[in-house]
Amino acid sequence: MLLFLLVNYLCVYDNSVIKGYAMSNILVYSLENKIYINLTNRCTNDCIFCLRKDKDDVCGQKLWLEKEDFSAEDVIAQLKNFDITSEVVFCGYGEPLLKLEILKDVATYIKQNYPDTKIRINTNGHANYVYKRNIAPELKGLIDKISVSLNASTSEEYNELSQPKFENAYEEVKSFIKCCSDIGIQTDASVVDGYKGRRLDIERCRQIAENLGATLRVREWIVNGY
Repeated sequence: MLLFLLVNYLCVYDNSVIKGYAMSNILVYSLENKIYINLTNRCTNDCIFCLRKDKDDVCGQKLWLEKEDFSAEDVIAQLKNFDITSEVVFCGYGEPLLKLEILKDVATYIKQNYPDTKIRINTNGHANYVYKRNIAPELKGLIDKISVSLNASTSEEYNELSQPKFENAYEEVKSFIKCCSDIGIQTDASVVDGYKGRRLDIERCRQIAENLGATLRVREWIVNGY
């Protein structure tokens, strides 16, 4: 119960505060020959460049979830409608690791039934703070790669761009990146460059990522998203 209250306190865009968006029950969708799993609306960041601030869909697929009281079996049921031989990515309109147990159950199903399929998580890197433990070992063997949103080269820049809901979030992100890389999970540290003409110090970001054992992944900001 305490964890549930903490998560809801930290998160923005819970269902009760979403206004004017079309709601759906899409837990699985496809994009650029990959399968994406959409587990929650909630997030502990409120990034200024996030596409969900301006739209309710990705390539016409409505991703704002009407309800979040679903199970891993519900996700798997939708997953079976897709070609699971391509890469599967846990990434939707919220932070996927806020649904850690469902994520692990679905990843286990994929690994058991489609062992050649690669699994990736796109995350903001706040999970260890939320759960008050290092959850990286729980992911080892279930996922092939994790992409963590570093987003900036300093904590001040991170706070401006990511607008986290707790203090010292940038240090938590860097710590999580190192936790993942230290146990052998292939780890990317991602940044979004070019938001409304704004450029990051990419070389500084690269140095930070490499010092943490990760590879820097630079994504150009896309006006209006996908």
